[in-house]
Amino acid sequence: MRILGIGVDIIQNKRIKSSIKNKLFISRTFGNKEIYFSKNTSDKTNYFAKRFAAKEALAKSIGTGFRNNLNFKDIQILNDKIGKPYYQKSKKIDKIINKKFKVKTYDLFLSISDEKDYSIAFTILQTK
Repeated sequence: MRILGIGVDIIQNKRIKSSIKNKLFISRTFGNKEIYFSKNTSDKTNYFAKRFAAKEALAKSIGTGFRNNLNFKDIQILNDKIGKPYYQKSKKIDKIINKKFKVKTYDLFLSISDEKDYSIAFTILQTK
């Protein structure tokens, strides 16, 4: 196993609070599952802010940012049964990582956290 990339992002929650008032922002930035599960949370600002930061952190760990046909909606952050966040892998993400790093299998690790004013995400991309 070797680390291929790391990424971190922090966002001021009030930026997302104003952005999520726009339904177009939500539909262009978040996947169907993320939007569906947001209905179960009372603090939508922190829910979406953490996911926004996680998407940025993954793009940074790959080293491309949001270019070369990588979009926010291509990345979805879900939670397992006990609440641990994870990236839902997709064929598009697989293709981008395989092409850039010449690997067939990889792991993504994600940690997200929030405080009153900020949300942060940290990602590790490594070979299996």
